[in-house]
Amino acid sequence: MAATTDPIVVAQAATSFSGTDDQRGKWQGVAKAVALRLVGMVLAVFFILLVWQIFLWAFHVDPFIGRTPADVWNYLTSAQTGADARQQLWDASVVMFKDAGLGLFAGASVAVIVALTFNLVPSAEHTFMPIAIVLRSIPLVAMTPLITLIFGRELLGVTVIAGIVTFFPVLVNVSLALRSTPRAAIDLCHAYGSDAVTTLRKVQIPTALPAFFASLRIAAPLALIGAQLAEFFATGKGLGYLMAQSMTLSNYNLLWSAVFLITIYSVIVYSIIAAIEKIALAKYGPVTR
Repeated sequence: MAATTDPIVVAQAATSFSGTDDQRGKWQGVAKAVALRLVGMVLAVFFILLVWQIFLWAFHVDPFIGRTPADVWNYLTSAQTGADARQQLWDASVVMFKDAGLGLFAGASVAVIVALTFNLVPSAEHTFMPIAIVLRSIPLVAMTPLITLIFGRELLGVTVIAGIVTFFPVLVNVSLALRSTPRAAIDLCHAYGSDAVTTLRKVQIPTALPAFFASLRIAAPLALIGAQLAEFFATGKGLGYLMAQSMTLSNYNLLWSAVFLITIYSVIVYSIIAAIEKIALAKYGPVTR
C-alpha cells in the first residue's frame, strides 16, 4: 500500500507522536522528581540524626536525661526492653495518625470550602477573614481546655484541635492563590459566556493547586503537633500522652524514642505529600490545563 501524501493526515500523525513523546517525557520527569524526593527524605533523616548528636555534645546534656541516636537504637533493639517499647510506640503512633489524619482532612476540607466561598462572595471574605486571623493569634495551648470542655475528650475534640492548626494555612494560601489567577484567563472565560462557578472550576482551582499542596505540606506536620497536644492535655492516649507519661516516669529512653519518631513522621508525611503534588500537578496543574 502506498504511503499517504495528504498533508493533513501527515500533520495529524506527527502531532499524535509528538503528544505521546510529551506525555512520556512528562511522566518520566514526575518519576525522577519523586525519586529525588525520596532521596531527600533519607538525607533529611541523616541530617536530623547528625544535629541531634551535635546538640547533645555542644550543650553537654546530662546523660541521665539526654539520649543519643545510638542509645535510642540500642533501647529499641534490646532483647529485654525492645519488643515492649516498639509495641507501645506502634500502638500510640496508630492513635496519633488517626487523630492527625482526621484533623488534617477536616481542617483542609473546611478551609477549601471557605476559600471557595470567599472567592464567590468577596464581601464574606472582607467580613470574616479578619475574624479568622484574630482567632489564629490565640495560642492553641490556651484554647485546648476550652475546646475539650465543648467537644469532649474523645475523637471529636481531638479532630477539632488538629483541624484548627491545619485550617488557617490552607485557607490563607488557597484564598490568595484563587485571587492571583491571571486576569486575562478569567476575562477569556467571561468572553465565552462562562459564569463564576465555571470559571472557578475550569481556571481558578487548577491555578490554585500548587498553593493548596504547598499549604498541605505545611499543615500536615502541624496536624501531628495538634494531635499530640490534644493527646497530651485531653485524651490520655496516643503518642502525645505516651511522651507525657514517659517524662513523668523518667523513662527518657522511651521519651527520646517518641520524639525521634515524631520527627521522622513529619519528614515522611511532608515527602509523601510532595510526591503526590508532583503527580497531581502533572495531570491537573495549571500548565497541563
